[in-house]
Amino acid sequence: MAAAPVWSVDPRTGKQREQVAVEATAQEVDAAVRAAHAARAALADRAVRAAFLRTAADELAAAKEGLVEVADAETALGPVRLGGELARTCYQLRAFAGIVDEGAFLDVVIDHPDDTATPPVPDLRRYKVPLGVVAVYSASNFPFAFSVPGGDTASALAAGCPVVVKAHPDHPALSELVAAVLRRAAAAHGIPEGVLGLVHGFEAGLELIKHPLVAAAGFTGSVRGGRALFDAAAARPVPIPFHGELGSLNPVVVTEAAAAERAEAIGTGLAGSMTLGVGQFCVKPGLVLVPSGAAGDGLVKSLTDAVSDTDGGVLLDHRMRDNFVAGVAERAALPDVEAPVTPGAGGEHSVSPGFLTVPAARLAAEGEHDLLLEECFGPVTVVARYQDETEAKAVLSRLPGNLTATVQLSEAEAAGQGRGTEILAELTPLAGRVLVNGWPTGVAVAPAQHHGGPYPATTSTSTSVGGTAIERWLRPVAYQNTPEALLPPELRDDNPLGLPRRFDGRLERQDRAV
Repeated sequence: MAAAPVWSVDPRTGKQREQVAVEATAQEVDAAVRAAHAARAALADRAVRAAFLRTAADELAAAKEGLVEVADAETALGPVRLGGELARTCYQLRAFAGIVDEGAFLDVVIDHPDDTATPPVPDLRRYKVPLGVVAVYSASNFPFAFSVPGGDTASALAAGCPVVVKAHPDHPALSELVAAVLRRAAAAHGIPEGVLGLVHGFEAGLELIKHPLVAAAGFTGSVRGGRALFDAAAARPVPIPFHGELGSLNPVVVTEAAAAERAEAIGTGLAGSMTLGVGQFCVKPGLVLVPSGAAGDGLVKSLTDAVSDTDGGVLLDHRMRDNFVAGVAERAALPDVEAPVTPGAGGEHSVSPGFLTVPAARLAAEGEHDLLLEECFGPVTVVARYQDETEAKAVLSRLPGNLTATVQLSEAEAAGQGRGTEILAELTPLAGRVLVNGWPTGVAVAPAQHHGGPYPATTSTSTSVGGTAIERWLRPVAYQNTPEALLPPELRDDNPLGLPRRFDGRLERQDRAV
């Protein structure tokens, strides 16, 4: 039987643009993984890895015009948004190059023998080594930042792990182009092109997670798809780590004092956040707790005005469009649910933004309104009107894990007066990133960033954005009573590589002890 073709499709028209490839067979997946596995040694030198990452960033930036053109044709996200996303991706690659140069991610710890300890301590030297080949499953909504050259790939390569990417069907042509750029960058530093494999097709994705030489996986996508791969990773004869980002409601709590103080600003800000990128951000605020009464009414009016003035748009593919239209219709049909601005179909290929309102009491206990506590991908949010703090807390207690949780406070509450501290304590168990008087859309690439959260937001406690994302692809190993001549350079007493380390209980940074 002939392999199924892989088509690039224009979401603005639903028409096929070009055949890009064919879906990979099990044999082709095996070949890609084995080629990646064979490239491990070429990544062993940290200087080479860092140079490779910087060259990859330079090559991507140089190819910006053509890459953005193809990305827009396949995603309809627009050249401005995509240009910014590509710049973010290049910055992230360079940031990981800096992390590789510094070497702190290796977590070097050296303890010399101590016969006076109970029990006695032998000579122990610990650091972290790469896991091996990493499978990366691209996201639909970020064709650069969470796809072939994205955070999972960049952090895995920085850790010294080759990568095989399962391309997302919404941007296969872009995936091929970007993979070619990364392979060119690898070749410039003597690294085999197999260090970055690319496969297409649903079955190829299943074959990839099962391959015995795949040592870990990163995923960004739906709860259903991510959970299936997570279970497959756990069911292997040798289970592997699966770092999946699956879904998030990203709740927002607006206090009564905040609504009274700045209803218009909060409503406008919420409208901008929930419709950004046609509501296709993983951190879109999908549930907003707003007080009943005049202050909350003012916020809802501001939100109504702002959303009404927001144009509709094209979602990433027609399947997502159909799911959005059906999903908002099912939610709007529930008892006591109203639609001040009705979300739904905006045309044959587009959608229009909107929002729903519901009494918070409907969400405080299990029932048919539980659907409103599930993510709906697209430009819609649910505003739950609460009568008092007890009702708001009851809703929060029913929420699953999230990537973010936000609270909008008044000026006095933000200064420590009122319930600000208490609300933060209620939100912290729900999410990996807690915001005050801001909006969650936009995930900065920074050392302190955490993009993750309790299940189903993610399947692990790690982050997929920021410097510590590299930790997902490493494992610690300790050497005991090993002669100096046999030790890796990273673990030798004279520190020939100038690495940050903890040496006999002291934190050292190159020639300076802390």
